[in-house]
Amino acid sequence: MIKEKDVNYIEDLDENSKLIGMGGYLAEEKDEFKYKTRMQKRKNIQEKRLKERDREKGLIIVFTGNGKGKTTAALGLALRTLGHGHNVSIIQFIKGGWSPGEEESLKIFGDKLNWHSFGKGFTWETQDRVKDQELVSKSWEKALNYLKSSSQKLVILDEINIAIKLGYISIEEVLQGIKSRPPLTHVVLTGRSAETSLINEADLVTEMKLLHHPFKEQGVKAQEGIEY
Repeated sequence: MIKEKDVNYIEDLDENSKLIGMGGYLAEEKDEFKYKTRMQKRKNIQEKRLKERDREKGLIIVFTGNGKGKTTAALGLALRTLGHGHNVSIIQFIKGGWSPGEEESLKIFGDKLNWHSFGKGFTWETQDRVKDQELVSKSWEKALNYLKSSSQKLVILDEINIAIKLGYISIEEVLQGIKSRPPLTHVVLTGRSAETSLINEADLVTEMKLLHHPFKEQGVKAQEGIEY
């Protein structure tokens, strides 16, 4: 636990960093020497900021919102984690009616990656709530095995927020499950409409905001490399 005086010190460093600014042509100095002096101050403060933040913990990460890119962001973390030689498990809820390009390309990592897609597609494709719930339960059972394993550095629960929203699994069960993981295991939960209780519990939350979408606005179909 960070002491109150340490919190104040860190907050002061953060505020000073903000006041100095990012640099570049956003800085007010026209003289290059004065600019370098400003950036050196920023560098000194940044080094102190990094030194003060020395904790490690397994993070709860949520990618939500109506914009595209939630699963893509999660898979970016998977690629990064695999690149460091750690094990990653990906469990896709709801999705699974097709074989995504990511699954094929990540096979190069062999046993370092576990990928499971139990779903049979979106609700308008399956048209079977009972079967959908059975598959979500099967997905969650597999996810729990990975969440409790100390051998997994990252566990991705793709589209689990949708499974929660549709009533196929309770948020209480999910929260209890992700809390059962080892201290340094990261977990990522994706999908629209993340529950408030999950957002409050999470360490990192990013909301994807939709500005334009070619499917809705231009009638462009799902394309290889972009949607799958």
